[in-house]
Formats: sequence, C-alpha cells, structure tokens
Amino acid sequence: MVATLTRIFGIEHLTLAEDVVQEALARALHTWPYRGVPENPSAWIMRASRNLALDVIRRDKVFRTKAPEIARQIEGGGTTPEAPIFPEHEIADDRLRMMFVCSHPVIPIEAQVALALKTLCGFSVTEISRAFLTTEAAIAKRLTRAKQRIQEAKVPFEIPAGDELSRRLDSVLRSLYLLFSEGYKASGGDKLVREELCKEAIRLTELLAQHPAGNESKTHALLALMLVNTARLRTREDAAGNLLRLQEQDRSRWDQEMIARGMSHLRESAKGNAIGEFHLQAGIAACHATARDYQSTDWPAILSLYNRLLEFDNSPVVALNRAVAVANVHGPQAGLQTVRAIRDREKLESYYLLYAVIGEFEMRSNNHESAAREFRKAFELAETKSERTFLLKRMQQCAE
Repeated sequence: MVATLTRIFGIEHLTLAEDVVQEALARALHTWPYRGVPENPSAWIMRASRNLALDVIRRDKVFRTKAPEIARQIEGGGTTPEAPIFPEHEIADDRLRMMFVCSHPVIPIEAQVALALKTLCGFSVTEISRAFLTTEAAIAKRLTRAKQRIQEAKVPFEIPAGDELSRRLDSVLRSLYLLFSEGYKASGGDKLVREELCKEAIRLTELLAQHPAGNESKTHALLALMLVNTARLRTREDAAGNLLRLQEQDRSRWDQEMIARGMSHLRESAKGNAIGEFHLQAGIAACHATARDYQSTDWPAILSLYNRLLEFDNSPVVALNRAVAVANVHGPQAGLQTVRAIRDREKLESYYLLYAVIGEFEMRSNNHESAAREFRKAFELAETKSERTFLLKRMQQCAE
C-alpha cells in the first residue's frame, strides 16, 4: 500500500503515504471488532487508504496543481467495498520500484537497508536496530536522513537499467535477506519464528527473480537459501513453543517439496560465473537439508564453505557460526579457541548467542560450572521466550 500510494503521490511524499496507510490500519483496528472482518481485508484497507489520500490531496496546497490527475489515478477500481482498488500486477510493479528506490546511491549504504525494512517490510525501528546490532536512535536518524536525501535528489520512482541496476540489486537482496532472517529467528517477542516474515521475504524474492531486473544468479542463490531453511521451520519448536536444536528436530517433518524448490534455485544460481555470500550460505543450508541425520552431516564441507564465506563477510556473527563448524570437525576446545580469536568480538558483547555457543562448548568439554555461567549471561540477553526457556533448561542440566 505504501509503495502504491508513493507512486501516486510522488516519492517526495513517502512519509505522507506511510501516515495514510497507518491511519487506515488504525481505522480497521477500531472498526472490525464491532462490524466483523470484511471478506477481503486488504481491499478494505486499500480503499480506506485511498479515501484518506483523496481527503489529503483535496485540502493540501502542495497537491493543488496535481489534484485532478492524482484523484483520477486513485479513484479507479471496483465500486463495491470488497473490490480490489489496484490490479495485482500494478501493486507488484510498485513494490519492485520501491525496492530500488530504497537502494538509490544518494542514500548512504547503511541507511538503504534500514529504509527498505521500514518502508517495504513494516519493520519497527526497534526491530531494525536489533538486526544491525545498533541503537534505536541511530536507526531513527538514518531513516530521517534517507528520506531527506530522496526529497533533495528527486529520486525517480522506477526500476533502473544497466550498471545502475546491478549496483542497486545488491542492496535490495540484502534487505530481503534481513527480512527473512528476522522471520527465521525473531529478535524479540514471545515467538522464536515469525513464519509470515519468511513467506513475505520468499514472495518478494520470487517476484524479483521473475523480473528481468532481478533474474540473476545471486537472486536465485538467496531464494534457494530462504526455501531450504523455511522447509525446516515447523520443526524448530516443539508443541509448547520451545526451541529445538538441529540435532533434536524430526527430519521426517521437513518440507521436502520446498527443499526441492530450493535445490532447483541453487542449480539455477550456478549458471553464472560469479559466486557470492548467498551461494555459500545456500550451500551450507543444503548440506544440512540433505543430511540423513545430524551425525551424518558433512561438517568438513560446511567448514570449508564458512572459510570461503569469511572472504565475503568477515563479520563477527559469521565468525561465530564458523566456530560451531570448527567444533563439530575438530572438537569443542578448538571451537573455544576460534571464538576467542574472533575479530571485533566486542561487537558481540550484547549478542546472547555468543555466550550460548561458548556455554555449549564448555558443556561438551565437561566444564559445567563455566558452561552455567555462560548460559546465564545468554539468558539475561535473550529476547524471546523460547530462547530463555531453552537456556534455563541448559543451566539446570549443568547443575545436575
């Protein structure tokens, strides 16, 4: 809705489009509990947004010269409350355009993904700050500056071409990757998994892969990564919503059809000459998805892929994930040494998984007292209920 109204208002009025949609959603929250949820909720909300938008342009001097043209654009659609306002293909094109607007080079790189997550994906400032391991104030500042740059540069609401397209595609894919990651492991709240975010990320990435602008090997690699990992979602928690580790998951419940789709996109991604971080991450996910059980997982292959991944992304989070592979190949003490050697490790000081991983290595080394201390640190930092429950259980196991 934000993307469609932005096309109509003009990209310089992005904030107005967001405000209009927010107001429409608020009206739905007030109205639906009493009148019932409409048969087509999205059409209802889009129609409410349209009516609010018309009110704005009719009273706002900024739109005076454009009012008749804008009104024509948004007064179309069916006459009944349940009829869609805009065709599906039109909405799809608007979302693609918005993806590339958020990745325009006039916007600082660190703000591009934040803007896409806020505008296209509905992330809160808090969720974005957790994804970037930074403060809410820093993210709010980035978003404000990004919108100012868009206004000042009069960024066109279009899908770019040529070299410009290639440059911006990387930022678009990064936004989709972070959207998926937040769904796969939520940064806060009661739920560990937010399946609706994973599915939305897959839908947007498929939309991109089907369009000439995004039909590249790295897009297919990212889609493969998303599909293979999503195939395991239903087994990441037990019936009570408690976290299940990979070795505890029932592999017979993994979605084999989704894994097959993922492997198909992984093969498609191999057609290009370049290899990137999404290829390597998809390869790691494929190793897990194709292993008969945890014991037969090809950990040496996974470690080799992580070694290459560090060449692309030498972040402390990737290095921490690599440490798990090291421990599975060379033992927990080697894993501990790898963690101690992580570059920029101080960036992980508020990241609960650092302490959870160290705790696991200490526990496997029979250092139960040290393990309990690390699990307690992780427990204090964990945001989701299922993670905290899991860590509490690990502390109790250390005591026993």
